[in-house]
Amino acid sequence: MKRKWFWEYIMDEIILVATTFETKQDAEKVASIVLEKRLAGCAQISGPATSIYWWQGTLEKAQEYILTLKSHPVVYEQLENALIDNHPYETPEIIATTTSHCSSDYKRWLDDQLNISECRKT
Repeated sequence: MKRKWFWEYIMDEIILVATTFETKQDAEKVASIVLEKRLAGCAQISGPATSIYWWQGTLEKAQEYILTLKSHPVVYEQLENALIDNHPYETPEIIATTTSHCSSDYKRWLDDQLNISECRKT
């Protein structure tokens, strides 16, 4: 059995990146920016959701929209920077989780959208 190298494991992964916005329009604007830069293959906006959190010593409650982006670990740093640069929040929530399974057709489609196949050649 051929042994996989660490890089090969990373290349097989996809990530889901979540962030929240006060308005649906802000979520749509940022989604468009990261999609145009090919840092995500798909964006989903859901909500409004009720968020309860600590902010500057006070317990806050707000209605927010959740933006979930389908992406790849290879472009995560660029994606995070694009979110920070374009997010209206002072300290945006940016949480990435890896997936344990993904259909091969969807993975291939996502790789094509992000030009990940070019990374495999290097």
